[in-house]
Amino acid sequence: MAVEIGFRTIRARPYLKALASDAAALMRAVGAPQAELSLSFVTDRAIRRLNRDFRGKDSATDVLSFPQFGPDALAAATRAAEPPVPLGDIVISVETAARQARELNIEIAARLRTLLIHGMLHLLGYDHEGSAAEARRMFKREHQLAALLAGHGATAQKTPAGSVWSPAAMPPRRRVRRSTPLARKRAGATTR
Repeated sequence: MAVEIGFRTIRARPYLKALASDAAALMRAVGAPQAELSLSFVTDRAIRRLNRDFRGKDSATDVLSFPQFGPDALAAATRAAEPPVPLGDIVISVETAARQARELNIEIAARLRTLLIHGMLHLLGYDHEGSAAEARRMFKREHQLAALLAGHGATAQKTPAGSVWSPAAMPPRRRVRRSTPLARKRAGATTR
C-alpha cells in the first residue's frame, strides 16, 4: 500500500502525517491494501481551476476525486498477486476545509479527515448525486469509516427523519440580515 502526498499550501503541513495514516487505514478498511492513492492539498484557487476544467463548475469546492480506473479497480486492488493498483487522486482545498471547520466549530484536522473519507468513497464508485438510495448507501458508509478511524464501532448517525446524512455535507447557509443605518432608523434606533 502506498499513499503519496503532495501539498501546494503550507497550511497542510501540520496534518500530513495523520492524514497519510488515515488514508492507509481507509485503504485497509475498504479492502484495498494493495492499492496506491495520491492525496493533494491545495488552495481554493487551485481547486477552483480543477473544478472548472473537469466538472464545468467555476467555483472552489472542498474535495475532488479523480478515479484512475472504473469500478473494477477495487477488485484488482484486493488481489495480493497483482502489482499495486492506483485507485486515483483525491484533491482537498485546505482553505475551504479550514473555513468549513470554523463554521462547524470543529478542528481543521477533523474536517480534513471527513473530506478524505468522502473523496475515498467517490474513488470507489460511490455517488450521492445519482439517487436517494445511493446517497443513503454512501453516507452510511461515510459514518462507518469515520467511526472506524475514530476508534468507535461502525454506527451511522441519522437525522430525525431517519435518513442518513453525509458528514461531508455543510448545513445550508442562513442569510444574515445586516443592519444598515437606514434599517436602524426605520426601526427607531438612532444612527451616528
